[in-house]
Amino acid sequence: MEYIEVLLPSICVGALFYFVMKSLLNVDRSERKALAEAEREADLAADREAGREASEKESN
Repeated sequence: MEYIEVLLPSICVGALFYFVMKSLLNVDRSERKALAEAEREADLAADREAGREASEKESN
């Protein structure tokens, strides 16, 4: 029973560390995914705008 009393705090801290790191990595992964999507949408919007400007110049 002594061993459990000695090891239980370390096991709890280790489990807490594991879950905190897991959630941080998940947050980072979802943030990177959102940033990539936003950049993709911005690039598409810029390409569309450049296409409009080019077609307006050609028609003039």
